[in-house]
Amino acid sequence: MIIREIQAKSILSASKIYPYVINPYVGCQHACTYCYARYMKKFTGHNEPWGAFVDVKVNAAELLQKEICKKKKATVWISGVCDPYQPLERRYKLTRQCLQILVREDWPVVIQTRSPLVLRDMDILRGAKNIEVGFSITTADDSIRRLFEPAAPSIPERINALVELHRQGIRTYAMIAPLLPGAEKLINLLTGTVDYILVDRMNYHYADFVYKKYGLEEYMTEEYFTRVSQQIRSDCFRLGIECSVVF
Repeated sequence: MIIREIQAKSILSASKIYPYVINPYVGCQHACTYCYARYMKKFTGHNEPWGAFVDVKVNAAELLQKEICKKKKATVWISGVCDPYQPLERRYKLTRQCLQILVREDWPVVIQTRSPLVLRDMDILRGAKNIEVGFSITTADDSIRRLFEPAAPSIPERINALVELHRQGIRTYAMIAPLLPGAEKLINLLTGTVDYILVDRMNYHYADFVYKKYGLEEYMTEEYFTRVSQQIRSDCFRLGIECSVVF
């Protein structure tokens, strides 16, 4: 793992998903095979494979404190092209520092992660007036997770973290994206742990080799994505869970 400490020029960026996004790191140790953020590599100056390097924006909190004074208050997404709670966050605490500033200034925040490390910051989350924490969960089958997300936390770890967040009264969601084999069984695990669910298909081809290597081609078809997304939406309707299919 190549770890490089850098001085960022800005941290509170415009986003197409939410008004703002904060990415405390460039690169991600989770190295999910399908990740759309892999396109970022060409802008980093790194020759290493995606998942083998992380640039740490050590001045992230300092920049944020300056930038929020100059910009109109709106929802901040943490984060778009890296996991804000990847293992390095345990050491650098950049996400925690930025979260402290945003909550203190009463900015709305949406966190998206795969890591139970978010529970470390429960003291901040409990004191926030407008915050959501979501987990990207792509399958109910942890053996499938290991094929596509070998360096990411297990599915049970993510579910357990959601249970605890929800128990603490924090608004939670699950991002079932991309739809991997076994995604159709997730609703049983998520019932009672989330306020809403988002569903998206596989939109990129970075992980095609994984499907082919393990004979899973039938799970990368439009028919599979449509059928499973409809099943998830139907299950959510039956259980009274808000659900949006975004493709």
